[in-house]
Amino acid sequence: MRKKRKNSKNQAHYRRPININVGMIIFAIIFIYMAFCVYTYVKKEKIQFYEVVEGDIVTDHGYTGIILREEAVQYTDRAGYIHYYVREGKRAAVGSRIYSIDETGNVASLLAEKNENNAILTTENLSEVKRQLSSFAMSYSDLDYDMVYSLESTLDASVAEYVNFNTLESLDSIIGQTGTSFWQVQAPVSGVVSYGIDQYEGFDASQITAADFDRSGYSRQITKAGQRIAASDPVYKLVTSDNWSILFPVSQEQLAEYEGKSSLHVIFNSRNLETDGDFSIITGADGNLYGKLDFNQYMVQFITDRYVSFEVETERTDGLKIPVTAVTTKEFYLVPLEYMTQGGDSRDTGFMKETYSENGALAEFVPVTIYNSTEEYYYIEMGEKSPLKAGDIVIKPDSKDRYQIVSTDSLQGVYNINKGYAVFKLIEILKSNEEYYTIRKGMNYGLSVYDHIVLDASTVYEGQLIYR
Repeated sequence: MRKKRKNSKNQAHYRRPININVGMIIFAIIFIYMAFCVYTYVKKEKIQFYEVVEGDIVTDHGYTGIILREEAVQYTDRAGYIHYYVREGKRAAVGSRIYSIDETGNVASLLAEKNENNAILTTENLSEVKRQLSSFAMSYSDLDYDMVYSLESTLDASVAEYVNFNTLESLDSIIGQTGTSFWQVQAPVSGVVSYGIDQYEGFDASQITAADFDRSGYSRQITKAGQRIAASDPVYKLVTSDNWSILFPVSQEQLAEYEGKSSLHVIFNSRNLETDGDFSIITGADGNLYGKLDFNQYMVQFITDRYVSFEVETERTDGLKIPVTAVTTKEFYLVPLEYMTQGGDSRDTGFMKETYSENGALAEFVPVTIYNSTEEYYYIEMGEKSPLKAGDIVIKPDSKDRYQIVSTDSLQGVYNINKGYAVFKLIEILKSNEEYYTIRKGMNYGLSVYDHIVLDASTVYEGQLIYR
């Protein structure tokens, strides 16, 4: 008979105690809290602010006008090759040598030979070419692409002219050595020399029509140095006065804006030039009204131009500059000035509000914030946070007069956030454009330079805490 085996050892089963790491739990809680804070900060919409600066808004109107001068076109009386002695835009006295006519072409050959070996443009020449390119770029429009060809002709003539002028100093000695004869022509009157000739010499302002501002049909003839010309050809012109004018089209709204003005401030961006011009309104040959600006200086700077782009500065307003989006409108209660008082021992200002109890009517001092004042009223806050409500009665100091709060009015303003919360501040708009307002500075209850305001007033409310 088999005997049952008995265990020599008794085995005991027990659970291992749970070791709680308090430090890890605290760390996890802190980590979760910080993650939540970061998440809410990232997701929270940020309030953008704007720093108030001094500035101005300038109202400008841009135009393209036609230049008129006192110009006398000069014609040659014989055929031949022409060579000039006076550069474009230079003043010539009576009897000055302007050009010569070489009937045989020998002088042209001599100049061509000399220029081939010494075709150099001076620094002054290059500066003038750059100026012409800059002026063209400032006024260029794809609608006037044909003006590119006019520019090409002008630059081609100018470069040829510069090269010839740079060798004309030794022309007399060359001609003396070769025995070549040619005709020299002198200026009949004094004036500024120009070689660009178009259909507007002798043009009267009363002849202007809307079609004259269409540059698609405009052409400007320039006779190049060394070019063969025929008898009676126009070869240059003399501008005999420093007085000049600009004619330009104006709308009915602009006419109303310029009404009563005899002078306008004009800005020529292509010349980096500003000046004042005498202003008048004329009637053109087509019956339309046109603006006319008259000047008595700077004519030479525009000697090569018939059309010129410019701006008229009509008004400059100085003040504080703020974005349009920062402005909002808010309603206020109106309380007469004489009802204002000071509360007890405090320096707070406010009103004595009439209240009622079992013992009868009482007067309770209520401090208020003043947002604006006129000759008659204070503007005080209305709404849930206002200590005064519609229908409340305030008592006039040292009097039995009562005033019931019912009247309201609205004010334009912005939200100032210098103190970390939104505070409504009054503004007075002086001038505006699409992006900015110029507001009056130094106002009571208003803004100061470097104040911080909410960029978009629609994103906050009065008293809201601002996190930046």
